[in-house]
Amino acid sequence: MLFVRFHCTAHVTVPWFISKVYCFYDSIEEFYISVFSRTADTPTVRVQTLGGRNAMTITQLEYVVAVDRYSSFAEAAGHCFVTQPTLSIQIRKLEEKLGVVLFDRNRKPVLTTDIGRQIVQQARAIIREAKRMAEVIDEHRQEMSGELRVGIIPTLSPYLLPRFAGGFIEHYPRVELVVQEQTSQSILDQLRNDELDVGIMVAPEEMGPFTALPMFREEFLLYLSSQHSLCRLRDVELSKLDTTDMWLLQDGHCFRDQIETLCGDRMDRAHGPAPLRFQSASLETIRKMVEMEHGYTLLPELAVLDLSSQQQKNVRRFRRARPVREISLILHRHYVKKRLVEALRATIVASVPAEMRSMKRGTVVPWSTERQ
Repeated sequence: MLFVRFHCTAHVTVPWFISKVYCFYDSIEEFYISVFSRTADTPTVRVQTLGGRNAMTITQLEYVVAVDRYSSFAEAAGHCFVTQPTLSIQIRKLEEKLGVVLFDRNRKPVLTTDIGRQIVQQARAIIREAKRMAEVIDEHRQEMSGELRVGIIPTLSPYLLPRFAGGFIEHYPRVELVVQEQTSQSILDQLRNDELDVGIMVAPEEMGPFTALPMFREEFLLYLSSQHSLCRLRDVELSKLDTTDMWLLQDGHCFRDQIETLCGDRMDRAHGPAPLRFQSASLETIRKMVEMEHGYTLLPELAVLDLSSQQQKNVRRFRRARPVREISLILHRHYVKKRLVEALRATIVASVPAEMRSMKRGTVVPWSTERQ
């Protein structure tokens, strides 16, 4: 039997108002279901006895979230490491207890019903809070362990990951660092669905359910063909750029979106030197195209640090205005694993050059998800 005492006031930021409530629950899972079944605008506490052995479970909620994520009972069962009949039976039991249908099984792929989407949202909150208990225990024991799932954008991954990954693993050997290279929008989607713990990327202007922990700023730099006319200049005026021979990343990358913001209307002509029209998902491919096919591109500052002395001769800064992108850790605002996240942030910040750590350098080029 679990005894829980609530004693909160309206001045405390909680999902509902509680005042001196004493409740008994048969399990911690029953406690979470009762707590998180509340709505934000309900002024009183509803205590629901879920019936001990027949109470809904965290496992059932995980199954529901999995089916919503993969739109398939079979695929969800595979990711939950159970058979499909086992998963289906548990979801059916949950639907019977709730008295609602969560999924339209007659559609392929499986569709989540309107009420099902609301239940999935609450299920994610419950699961997230349940995971927080493990973090509280680790905090109490002062342990750094567990899995940390990290998403990182492709324009950072090859230049930043080798700088911090080895050091982080060495300092925290009990932490399993799982890194995925994803576009910015994919990282945000996976954070929203609790498929990632943290993203390393540029913070969007529309933060929505996310929070940002800024880490460093890196300049946008020009990388020119050795025969390019701008190579004669020490630095370049932004307004003087001719975008007709600019090489670009393909759509879907925030770095491209920021370049479009930086260059404005002139971007309509950017596709690389005529008659070749080419867009790539790789900055390294674009850099080599500049070297072999002329023209120029823009690179983030970290990307030029490992260039040879000969290649460095083709790098130019912008005159006066120094455009930068601000790299942050992006998390769901209700994120868990706080100690692991802070350890990751400290390790990353320490791995970049000191001048990049200043939050006052340059002019930040914004990125908006509305451009996707």
